[in-house]
Amino acid sequence: MLIRNGEPGSDLHIDFVPMVDVLFNLLIFFLLATSMAQTEREMSIALPHAAASGPISAAMREIVINISAEGKIDVGGRTLSADELATTIRTAAAANPDQKVSIRGDRNTPYANVATVLDVCKGAGIQQPYLETIPMR
Repeated sequence: MLIRNGEPGSDLHIDFVPMVDVLFNLLIFFLLATSMAQTEREMSIALPHAAASGPISAAMREIVINISAEGKIDVGGRTLSADELATTIRTAAAANPDQKVSIRGDRNTPYANVATVLDVCKGAGIQQPYLETIPMR
């Protein structure tokens, strides 16, 4: 005589180890992908406040120029002089006439430093450089 167990499906076993492995791999991938995307925006620049601030929607790669409180000009992690900046922007503008440039000046830097970078951008052919700010609280 065949005796059956009263619980149907009691022999069913789900192994969660592969699912947890996949979850951790996805988590590590997304953590690495997001940490590498914002290298230029992670510099210690204290942006000024503005009521109409917002991110630029860029279909192409924008050039981000950071101006520190001491007046140093950084592009892509490199400190540049005004002449080197002009050459970099002129090359980018020649390759793409609609090149976007975003200027991030520290709120404690003299405006003369920002004006110098704006002058370099205009002289290199950038018609509308974007001055980045953060929203008012």
